[in-house]
Amino acid sequence: MKSDIEIAESVTLQPVSEIARRLGITDFEPYGRYKAKVSPQKKRRGKLILVTAINPTAAGEGKTTVSIGLADGMNRIGKNTVLALREPSLGPVFGVKGGAAGGGYAQIAPMDDINLHFTGDLHAITAANNLLSAMIDNHIYFGNKLNIKKITWHRCLDCNDRALRNVVVGLNWNCVREDSFDITAASEVMAALCLASDAHDLKTRLGDIIIGFSGDGAPVTARDLKAEEAMAILLKDAVKPNLVQTLEHTPAFVHGGPFANIAHGCNSVVATETALSYGDYVVTEAGFGADLGAEKFLDIKCRAAGFNPSAVVIVATVRALKNGGGIPKERLGEENVEAVGKGLPNLIKHIENIKNVFGLDCVVAINRFYTDTEAEIAAVEEAAEKLGVCAVVTECFANGGAGAEALARKVADVADRSDKKLKFAYPLDMSVADKIRAVAKKIYGAADVKFMPAAVKSLAALDGTAAAGQPVCIAKTQYSLSDNAALLGRPQGFTLTVRDVVYRAGARFTVALAGDIMLMPGLPAVPNAEKMSISPDGVIRGLF
Repeated sequence: MKSDIEIAESVTLQPVSEIARRLGITDFEPYGRYKAKVSPQKKRRGKLILVTAINPTAAGEGKTTVSIGLADGMNRIGKNTVLALREPSLGPVFGVKGGAAGGGYAQIAPMDDINLHFTGDLHAITAANNLLSAMIDNHIYFGNKLNIKKITWHRCLDCNDRALRNVVVGLNWNCVREDSFDITAASEVMAALCLASDAHDLKTRLGDIIIGFSGDGAPVTARDLKAEEAMAILLKDAVKPNLVQTLEHTPAFVHGGPFANIAHGCNSVVATETALSYGDYVVTEAGFGADLGAEKFLDIKCRAAGFNPSAVVIVATVRALKNGGGIPKERLGEENVEAVGKGLPNLIKHIENIKNVFGLDCVVAINRFYTDTEAEIAAVEEAAEKLGVCAVVTECFANGGAGAEALARKVADVADRSDKKLKFAYPLDMSVADKIRAVAKKIYGAADVKFMPAAVKSLAALDGTAAAGQPVCIAKTQYSLSDNAALLGRPQGFTLTVRDVVYRAGARFTVALAGDIMLMPGLPAVPNAEKMSISPDGVIRGLF
C-alpha cells in the first residue's frame, strides 16, 4: 500500500478559496493556497458528533483517521458535514508518533504544513506565555511593587524537552530562582484560547491568570502586571479558526491544542461554534481515551459553551484490544479471539461511561486492519450489542470516505433520532476534592483517591475561592483508566494518587496532577526526528 505522503501527493487539493466559497464564507485570510484564517461565527445550527476511543496502546486506534473518514463518509451519503479538529503539537511530531493529521486515504491537508508550523497559532501561544514570564521577572527586577513572593507561572515551549522540566533563571541579576517549562499544549494560555467564547472573553481570561502570590498570600494576576493587552495582541490572529480540507475536500476547521492527558485536549470553542454555523453535522474529536478527552470535552468544554453532542463514536481496533489483552505487538496479526475478549472490558467501561454517566447515545467504530478476522470482529460486535450499542466496521484508512459509509449511515441515524440531554460526571457545587473523586470513581473506576500533602495544602487554599464553582481537569497517564500506565484493561480496586492541584483562573478549571504525569514530555530513546529527512526541493520524508 502507498505511504501517507504518496497518497497525499496523488490527490489534487482545491484552493482554500473554493472550500470557503462552498461553505458561504466570504471573510477569510489565506495563508498560502490551501490554508486560511476565518472569522468566528455563532450561528449554531448543526448536530455535534464527538469521536473518542478506548485507551491507547502501542497498536494504535486511529481516532483522528476515523474522524476524518467519518466526515468524508457522511458527505458521500449526502449529509452536509464539517470537521472540527485539534492542531498537532511539534512535541509528538518529532517525538514518539509523528504527525497527527490522519492517515491513509483519511487525511487533512496540506499535512506537512498542518503538522509543522501551520498558521503559527502554537508559536503565538508560546510567545504570549513567555511574554508574561518576562514581564513577571522584569517587574521584580525593577522593585517588585506588587510584593510578589511566590511565582507559580511556568514558561513553555512546543517541544518535548525533559531538561527544561526544572531550570534556574536570573543568574545575571539578583533574583536567582527555580523555574520550569511546560509543553505549549499544557499552557494556561492554550486553555484560555480554546475555551474563550470570543476575543473579548480571551482577553478577560488572560487577565485572570494567576501568576503567583504576594507576601500576604493574595493572588497576583496577569492583569495586575498589565500584561493581558500585550498577550491578546500576540494572539489576535491565533484566536481565529483555521480552514483546511480533507483529501476528499471536506471542510475542516483545525484549531486549538492537543494532549488530553496533561491538558483538556479539545479543539477551540470558536472552531466548533464556527463549524456548527456552516455544517448540518459537525464531527469533532477529543484526545486519547474517553476517560480523558471525552470526559474533559463533556464536563469542561460542553459545560462552558453549552454544547450537547447528538452522538458519540468510540473508536477501537482489534489489534489494540488484543494488545490490551496481553498479546505483544509483534503477534497482533495472529488470530486470537480470547485475547480480544480479555481486552474488551476497557471498551465496555468507556461505553458504560458515555451511556450511563453522560447519558448520550454512542456507536462503536471498529477501525479495521487487514489482519483482523471475522471471529475477532464478531466478538467486538457481540460485546457492544449486549450493551445496546451498534458496532460498525470502518475501513477509511484504506478506502477513505467510501470505507466509512456504513459508519456514516449509522452515526447520522443515531444523531437524527437522539433527544438525549447531556449529563455531567459531577455538579459544580461540589468541593474540588469531591469533583476529583467523582471523576476517579465514576469514569476511571477507582475505589478511592489519595491526596498527597501538597495536594491537601493546595485544596485547603482553594476553599471559598472561585475554583469551588468550576470544573476539574485531571492530568494522568493516557494508557490506563488508572494513574498507573501498567494497569491495562479495566482495573478495579485501585487508588488514584493526586500529588498536587493547581487553580487555573484563566482556564476556569482546577488541574489535578495524578500519578507521575509530567507537563513537559521527554523524547524517546529514538525520537521520530531521527527518521526524518528533507530533499533539496523541500520534500519531507518521515514526518508521518
